[in-house]
Amino acid sequence: MSPGAGSTFVSPFHRPRCLAAAAPAGKAKLTHPGKAILAGGIAGGIEICITFPTEYVKTQLQLDEKANPPRYKGIADCVKLTVRDHGVKGLYRGLSSLVYGSIPKAAVRFGVFEFLSNHMRDETGRLDGTRGLLCGLGAGVAEAVVVVCPMETIKVKFIHDQCSANPKYRGFFHGVREIVRTQGLRGTYQGLTATVLKQGSNQAIRFFVMTSLKNWYKGDNPNKAINPLVTGVFGAIAGAASVFGNTPLDVIKTRMQGLEAHKYKSTVDCAVKIMKHEGPFAFYKGTIPRLGRVCLDVAIVFVIYEEVVKVLNKVWKTD
Repeated sequence: MSPGAGSTFVSPFHRPRCLAAAAPAGKAKLTHPGKAILAGGIAGGIEICITFPTEYVKTQLQLDEKANPPRYKGIADCVKLTVRDHGVKGLYRGLSSLVYGSIPKAAVRFGVFEFLSNHMRDETGRLDGTRGLLCGLGAGVAEAVVVVCPMETIKVKFIHDQCSANPKYRGFFHGVREIVRTQGLRGTYQGLTATVLKQGSNQAIRFFVMTSLKNWYKGDNPNKAINPLVTGVFGAIAGAASVFGNTPLDVIKTRMQGLEAHKYKSTVDCAVKIMKHEGPFAFYKGTIPRLGRVCLDVAIVFVIYEEVVKVLNKVWKTD
């Protein structure tokens, strides 16, 4: 039927230009899990090489129980004694175990987060804070079971071993071999419950804060670009929130993975004994060095991750 004088025919191939341009801007672009795995791995490897000394100091302070009595008076004293006894390289003892672990850890974290979030976004592709928290929780639990628990156990044993008069671990592979030989694979999964609780709450808090801040910054434009500096600031805030939220779990996890782990029957038993013998402040040992490390850690990881994803989007077409 031909259009009459009183009607207007608009071809579907000639839609108003303003509508055609506005449509793509209303839906957020999704990140392919494969890109997230690759970008996360790269970000994790770079970050740990930069921040490891603060992780070393934090772990030493957490292992320094009052009953011994304490060997270190504080952060500066820990650094001073370590450098005096082992040189600057002493601050990097156990780095290899974290490098081997940080790459797959970050890869699993971001890969699982993007996989889950891609299925939980609304019709515009936006992920709200609550769903970001749930996706972060899932990512944290996954990385804890697959990577973090065995690698953190090995790292803590390496660092704790350095305090011994005659260190028995000569390196990463030798240490792993000795731990598995004497304790079996179970020896690399000490403190699993505490690790799952720590990593799950860690990533839930971080992704909740990060998602909320990004949504606030982007406003009504979900595809608004974020400056790397802004991403870094948001990451540092997310990291600080996770530190204050779950340092007690981190202390318990560290004790459960140390060379003295046999003293504790379970995660609950460890918490009870710390409270009984050392008081509530013991649950916040190492908070300051952990705060500095985590804020830097999360800021660096999110910045590198976002920038690598941008590059991958140009060379790896998945839409």
